[in-house]
Amino acid sequence: MRLTGILVWHRSGSTHAREGRNRLANLTRIVAASFDEPGWDYGTSRGPYSKFHIANGAKYCVYNNRLMPVSQRIGRIDGYWALRTKAGLFDTGERPIQIKGPDAAKFCNLVFTRDCTKIKTGRAGYGLLCYPNGKLLCDGVLLRLAEDMFWYSQADGPVFSWLIAHSQDLDVEISDPGSWVLQIQGPESLKILASLSDTGLPQDFKYFSVANATVAGQPVLLTRTGWTNEMGFEIYTLPNSGKFDGEKLWQRYLAAGIPHGMEICGLDSMDIRRIEGGILNNGSDMDETMTPYEAGLGVFIDLTKEHFIGKRALANAQSNSRIMGLKCEGGEPLREGEITIAGKRAGFVTAGAWSPFLTCGIAISRLDSPKPAGTWSEVLCRDGKMHRAVFDDLPLYDKEKKIPRGQETTIPVRKPGT
Repeated sequence: MRLTGILVWHRSGSTHAREGRNRLANLTRIVAASFDEPGWDYGTSRGPYSKFHIANGAKYCVYNNRLMPVSQRIGRIDGYWALRTKAGLFDTGERPIQIKGPDAAKFCNLVFTRDCTKIKTGRAGYGLLCYPNGKLLCDGVLLRLAEDMFWYSQADGPVFSWLIAHSQDLDVEISDPGSWVLQIQGPESLKILASLSDTGLPQDFKYFSVANATVAGQPVLLTRTGWTNEMGFEIYTLPNSGKFDGEKLWQRYLAAGIPHGMEICGLDSMDIRRIEGGILNNGSDMDETMTPYEAGLGVFIDLTKEHFIGKRALANAQSNSRIMGLKCEGGEPLREGEITIAGKRAGFVTAGAWSPFLTCGIAISRLDSPKPAGTWSEVLCRDGKMHRAVFDDLPLYDKEKKIPRGQETTIPVRKPGT
């Protein structure tokens, strides 16, 4: 079949149903590739760097109605090690939404579960949106650009229309700045940024800082954030500035990054690292059937606020998390693969990979009921067999997240065969 003018490949796998789902079909996946031909290609944004990814052999998924390259010419494992030891460039599909006006802070406090007034100008914070029943709508990073202006860099979800619907009777404007987000992550990333920015490394660019900069003569936004649990930063384009040129930006990224060993990587490489780091993906690891507490994100709920959407439900909700990490020496856990304890179903895998650093299978698991760390289990792996595994709290290592803060700078050594 065709999807936005690109061919979708699907190869069938074996079957093993869980709640009507074909889990072993996840041995393969549906991705998209570009073809030089006319036809249906509406409603999906390609982004300013798309032609460079196509030339690099990228395959895509659709995220926020944007084509996001999940694979590149470099392999998944080689890309992982580039990220861990040097730097990786990742073109990601987050969608920034602008919230501006005299009531911007008041509006953010209405829709987000945290107290947004505590986010200072030039800073960012993790932000959750909930439905009135307390279940999760979306997550993302909330940037405060001015006293009366925020940007919300959202994960995949129907956020724009939700914000519009709840902005009634408030002096606030919700708009799409048309920005595209790219990440450069890894131990060499800040050295790359110093070369990339026309004015060098921003002053006091701490974890979750926001800064204005120019790259190749073009204004951009920078944030000291990422989706890897590595040192890194994100670049937000400003296409409405009147000076936007995606090709010049791309060439500048390469000129600054390649001397430091940077590789153009697909999201597959990032996926391994984010599982190790315990970073959740909205819509798979957590979704609209769960509260933030069940996703282990209760720290981002402020019940002392006067009111926010979902507060009443969350005030009466159970606070135990059902999300845990999993380590498996015998195989790579299969996405949506069943997890059992003493032969009885206990939950399923929401994301799985083989960790070259830990040299074992790793997973994020969603359990039917909370279970303590250290509990032995069995998990369905990509070889179609159940293998012994053990639960562990997320992140699976660097528990205090010292790496992205720059407090742990030891670079791992790639061992032969990993």
